Amino acid sequence: MVSIKEFREELNTAVVGREQEFDLMLIALLQQGHVLLESVPGSGKTMMAKSFANAFKGDFKRVQFTPDVLPSDVTGIRFYNPQTQEFVLKAGPVSTNILLADEINRATPRTQSSLLESMEERQVTVDGETIKLPTPFMVIATQNPIESQQGTFPLPAAQLDRFLFKIKIDYPTFEEEHLILKQYGTRPGAILTKTVIDADVVGRWAKEASDVVVHEDIERYILKIVRATREHPLVELGLSSRAALAILQATKTRAFIDGRSFATPDDVKKILGPAALHRMELSTEGVLTKGMEEVLQEIVQSIAAPLEATV
Repeated sequence: MVSIKEFREELNTAVVGREQEFDLMLIALLQQGHVLLESVPGSGKTMMAKSFANAFKGDFKRVQFTPDVLPSDVTGIRFYNPQTQEFVLKAGPVSTNILLADEINRATPRTQSSLLESMEERQVTVDGETIKLPTPFMVIATQNPIESQQGTFPLPAAQLDRFLFKIKIDYPTFEEEHLILKQYGTRPGAILTKTVIDADVVGRWAKEASDVVVHEDIERYILKIVRATREHPLVELGLSSRAALAILQATKTRAFIDGRSFATPDDVKKILGPAALHRMELSTEGVLTKGMEEVLQEIVQSIAAPLEATV
């Protein structure tokens, strides 16, 4: 049986220097959550998504979003078949295990919203007919930084809240970029991962992750952080109850992939930024004086972490 360690090692052979990002994507898969990858063009977002999906034995589909993509291009359509003289339902690419929504912020708000039902309820409605999506179901969306792009449509807060993590991808180090040149210089665009897990393995891992013990002190620690974001003078929009639940679930899964049956405060801190920052909005004063990461760090430092909360 494949282990978590083997799966992580397989991913890390394909894309250099993205161990932390792949860990977050694995956490999202086990939680049937969704991931938003943000970085400048050419930084490997699509390659990461393809490599991750290729290591999973399941359906994978990709939608390249542009302003002319319609909601039906994502969800599916019902068309008339003249041979049978009946209307036939044709499922869209959203009916898959892993959906790559490439450059999602280039789609119009109407098309972006077509993903809301599937991301929240694991189903899609086409002409009044509801279709259950396969298990697991995960959306990996990519976007370039909005401020540097023309013709983009920023994701609204309601849709950002559907993503378990927003992962900002930095440039690789000199050594990592040199390795990328050597690894892909003769085969650009190649996907180097091999399939190592299937839906049964994901389901088993997800069950084991749900059994991770979270001490009540850690639950209170998470809630203190969440409530502090709502009360901070520089924060216009703080974290919701949905965000608190997402942080709790991600904390448990973080502990599980590290090989522990209990969660610690460090597990909370490791996933907090990717799970929280995209759900918060600064006030006008906050935008002019501090960054979101700095505000969240201040909040975390102001709250004492529980010392003994492992059992």
